[in-house]
Amino acid sequence: MSSSTADPRTSVDNLTIIKEHEVEVIIVPSLLILATVVTLMAVCFLRYCPERKRTRTTAPKRNHSSLHRHTQRHSHRHRLQGIDAPPGLNPLEHEELPMSVQQVQQSVGPTLAAVPQMSTDRHPGAFSQVTALPLSFAINPNDTVKVYRARMDNRDVILRVLKESANSSEKQHFLGFASFVSGLGPHPFLPGLLGVVSVQSPLMMIVEELQHRDLLGFLWRCRQNHSDLESPFDMTEKRIFTMAGQVASALEYLHSQSCIHGNVGARSILVGGDLTAKLWGLGSAYRRTAQANSPGEVEDIELKKWQAPEVLGRGAISQSSDVWSFGILLYEMVTLGDPPFAQLMATELLQYLQRGKHLNRPASCSNSVYSIIKSCCHWSPQQRVSMPELIRILQAREKSANGRTVLRVPEPLDIGKYLREAGYGEACNYAVL
Repeated sequence: MSSSTADPRTSVDNLTIIKEHEVEVIIVPSLLILATVVTLMAVCFLRYCPERKRTRTTAPKRNHSSLHRHTQRHSHRHRLQGIDAPPGLNPLEHEELPMSVQQVQQSVGPTLAAVPQMSTDRHPGAFSQVTALPLSFAINPNDTVKVYRARMDNRDVILRVLKESANSSEKQHFLGFASFVSGLGPHPFLPGLLGVVSVQSPLMMIVEELQHRDLLGFLWRCRQNHSDLESPFDMTEKRIFTMAGQVASALEYLHSQSCIHGNVGARSILVGGDLTAKLWGLGSAYRRTAQANSPGEVEDIELKKWQAPEVLGRGAISQSSDVWSFGILLYEMVTLGDPPFAQLMATELLQYLQRGKHLNRPASCSNSVYSIIKSCCHWSPQQRVSMPELIRILQAREKSANGRTVLRVPEPLDIGKYLREAGYGEACNYAVL
């Protein structure tokens, strides 16, 4: 009788205990088990389903975020961009080339360590109207890099295309030069680097096109007579100071980047449709950077008549050496493309300068221009005008210069005579792009 009455009390006590500890005994362990299962499922999904995620991120549909990245790409055009060309397309054919922009991924050598990487959106139809760009004149042209004109983003561009059979050394040099130009950053009087095809062959550099191309050819066209008085190919003294000031500004910027150009001349200046002059021809500067063990070496005999005496003598090149070459550039501009020291052979120039000789004053050159040429072309680098002072002088002379009297040269251009008098050798390559 007593045992039968104890059973109900014991059951009631047990239920009471379970009720009191329901949260600790049942709910908390259940929640922990559920969280563990969810976590394991998420880990398994991320671990074994990467293709699904990649497909979503590269879908061709453009959303708000992709438009934002596209805008961001245009605001950083001085940085390298990888443009992956579909295989089997020949840039010599006059057809539209659908291109896609992808992330730069290159590991061809330590030179490319500074190449910035960026991820951009697919950009179909990036290049169109691709045509071969003829040189002004070509003698033994460079067979490693070809130059084409094309359209990209509704603007004219120049494509520097590396041959598809290039070896690893040529590829490293090509991409190293692209990295070098990109590292200089943007400047209003340097041609803009718009992109680099670096994902697959053919490798390319995309540079803005300047309508009138090189200044040397522009000066030669200025020799022609025009019936209209407002011809865009008229060179006046005022225009000389304007364009020279733009080139000097670019040179000063390069010097601030610890870069010596070493190849200043009318052939290395590009002229835009609005007659803005932009400094190019940076191959010598890159080679000097890549080959720091030979800083004073003159690599191209055709450049000797533009080089400072210390460079001709295999001495150290400096910013003052660019100032000397700038003086020769002024001589080219005022003579509408005559070669300097035309009466001398290139091998005779250093001895000629050692005797205290200098550039003769051209008949068409005013005292204002010739005084600047002389201040640039002192034998001693220390006596040459500094680049900041040169810019100040050019700006002051521009304000008071004659902008009406047009420079003319009566003699027609003779290419063969020019090559001989400029000191170009048989293995000459005139291409600067």
